Amino acid sequence: MARTKPVVEFHPELRRSARLLPKQMITPVTLPFVRAASRLMWRNAPSDVEVLTLGSGVSVRLHRPAGISSPGPALLWIHGGGYVIGDAAQDDDLCRRFAEKLGATVAAVNYRLAPQHSYPVPLEDCYAALSWLTGLPSVDPDRVAIGGASAGGGLAASLALLTRDRSEIPLVAQLLVYPMLDDRTVGRADLDNPGHRLWNQTSNRFGWQAYLGDADPNVAVPARRDDLAGLPPAWVGVGTLDLFHDEDLAYAQRLQDAGVPCEVTVVPGAFHGFDGIAPNADVSQRFFASQCALLRNAYTTAAA
Repeated sequence: MARTKPVVEFHPELRRSARLLPKQMITPVTLPFVRAASRLMWRNAPSDVEVLTLGSGVSVRLHRPAGISSPGPALLWIHGGGYVIGDAAQDDDLCRRFAEKLGATVAAVNYRLAPQHSYPVPLEDCYAALSWLTGLPSVDPDRVAIGGASAGGGLAASLALLTRDRSEIPLVAQLLVYPMLDDRTVGRADLDNPGHRLWNQTSNRFGWQAYLGDADPNVAVPARRDDLAGLPPAWVGVGTLDLFHDEDLAYAQRLQDAGVPCEVTVVPGAFHGFDGIAPNADVSQRFFASQCALLRNAYTTAAA
């Protein structure tokens, strides 16, 4: 008896995009070609973006809000790409929107990529950028947040843990946008959903293997960490057709169980990276507005 394929219900505003997108982009074979295309695409910076190289050698793209004279809030943003591809430039528009909506200085970090640079190198690059951002004269060090999408969200979660453990930098919030949090997801055969786009189990397996290298996953993987207490308030957002849906909701629940305030936004029928593919859709605009609301509240509370 033939098996019936499950019916995939994409969000109405995302159906057209979903029909055009592949289920996966990254494999060991495609990796060098995607990286080469990325270098060509992002080689020139817009005039309103400052590209800086820190003393550590890490590159950042700085987005400053207009009309701000006194020290204000800041956001360190970490791009996605499965730990193996991506560039901070891909989020210029997003970071510009954060700076405009929140009056915040936004720094997007170009961390080094796996497999050439496995854990902890990308995480330490993010920490170096965070330390630098916190020390800027235009930044109020008591109103600094971190955030990222996909693998960037996973790095943001790890950075929140590292920052808590080192006790050097106070954070007011962590923004985890469909974060890549748990390497154990690659072992789940029940997640082969035809609605997945851009990132499936094959890509996920490669990304985690590249990032972890010889590292102990109990240390390197945020979802494997036992103690989540004392972390900054979190926002976790994910679609129901995202490979990371289950692991994200499980992590959000663990944050709440540990006493960490955590706002959860689940978008029915949304695939991985939907807001970047269709940024002007109402569903994407609401997704972004929810993130801004969390950050705005965190900045206001810290300033009180």
